[in-house]
Amino acid sequence: MRIGVPKEIKPQENRIGLTPESVKILVSEGHEVLVENNGGFEAGFENDQYTNAGAKILDKASDIFNDAEIIVKVKEPQQVEVDMIKENQIIYTYLHLAAAKELTKGLIKSKSINIAYETVTDDNGRLPLLAPMSAVAGRMSVQAGAHCLEKNQKGRGVLLGGAPGGEPANVLILGGGVVGENAAEIATGMQAKVHIVDKSESRLKQLVEIFGNKIIPEQSDKIDLNKLVAEADLLIGGVLIPGAEAPKLVTKDMLKFMKRGSVIVDVAIDQGGCVETSKPTTHGDPTYIVDDVVHYCVANMPGGVPRTSTFALNQATLPYLVKLANKGYQKALKEDKNFLAGLNVFKGQVTYKAVADVFGHEYLNPNDII
Repeated sequence: MRIGVPKEIKPQENRIGLTPESVKILVSEGHEVLVENNGGFEAGFENDQYTNAGAKILDKASDIFNDAEIIVKVKEPQQVEVDMIKENQIIYTYLHLAAAKELTKGLIKSKSINIAYETVTDDNGRLPLLAPMSAVAGRMSVQAGAHCLEKNQKGRGVLLGGAPGGEPANVLILGGGVVGENAAEIATGMQAKVHIVDKSESRLKQLVEIFGNKIIPEQSDKIDLNKLVAEADLLIGGVLIPGAEAPKLVTKDMLKFMKRGSVIVDVAIDQGGCVETSKPTTHGDPTYIVDDVVHYCVANMPGGVPRTSTFALNQATLPYLVKLANKGYQKALKEDKNFLAGLNVFKGQVTYKAVADVFGHEYLNPNDII
C-alpha cells in the first residue's frame, strides 16, 4: 500500500506520524511511504533519515493526500486537511470526535475510513494506543502545573514539594487511570501531598500498592469533592470515558471556593475537559484565569516534547498499521475486534456509538458493515 505522512499543522504540534525506523519496517513489508518535506524536522528527524529508510519526500501535503491510500497522522485533521481527504481513503490518527462536531461532519461528508487511535482497545478493555500519550500528558501535567504555580505565572507562589519551614503543595488528581498514575509518579517524586480520586476501589488499591503512603486514595462516591477541590493548590483533570465527552466533575461554582492562584491542568480537554470552565489552549498561549484560578488546557500536551512522544506513539501504533497495510482494512478489522473498536466513521456513517449519541447521528454497528 501507499502510506502518506503529512506534516502536522495544528498550532505548536511538532510530532509526526512515523519515525524513520517505522518507515524502514513498512518499506521492508513491501509498502511505499510518502513523507512531507521536513515533516519530522521539529521532532529531530531529518529528510535524509526518511529517504535512507526508503521513504519518498514530497513537497506538499496536497501531494500526500492525493497519492496515499492510508494517511498516518498524530492529531485530528484540520479543516484544510479534511478538504483534501478522498473517498475511501483510510485516516489513521487521534480523532477525539466527541468534542469535535464540525470535524465529525467533515469526515462523514468525505466518505473516508477513519480509525481513531484513542478508541482501539485490548482484551482487558484498556486503550493501548492512547496509553503512551496519556502517560506523557500525565507526567507533563505536573511539570506544567508546578510552573504555573510560580508567582510570575500568576500562580500562588507555591513550590510543589515545599521546603524546610514551608508545607508541600496539595495536588488533587481526578482519575486514577494512565494519566492519573503518571501524574502521581511525578507529583510524589516532587514530594507534593497527593490525593487521587477514582470511582474504582480495586484501582485505588492498585495505586496504593504502587505508591504506598505517598498518595491518599479517595473513592469518588465516599468523599466531599467540593472540600478536596477547595483545598487543592494544583488540580489535575485526568478523567476519561473512552471515545465519549469527558464528564464535568468540577463546576464553575466550585471554582469560587478554590484558593487564589491555584492551578487547574485539564488533561481531558481533548475530550471536552472535565472542568466546566475549561476551553482548549495552545502551547503558545497555554493559560487563562477564571475566578483567580489559573487554567492550563493545552489540547496537545505531548506535542511539547515531540521527539519523546513520537517514539512512544510509534511503538504502540506501528503494529496495527503494519496489519492494516498488509491485510487491507476489511481483513485487518474483521480479524481483530479490538482494532475494529477504533473505527469511528466509515464511508459516511458513524460507527462509534458515543460519537453518534453526542451529536445525534445514526449509529451503525461496525460489525454489520465490515
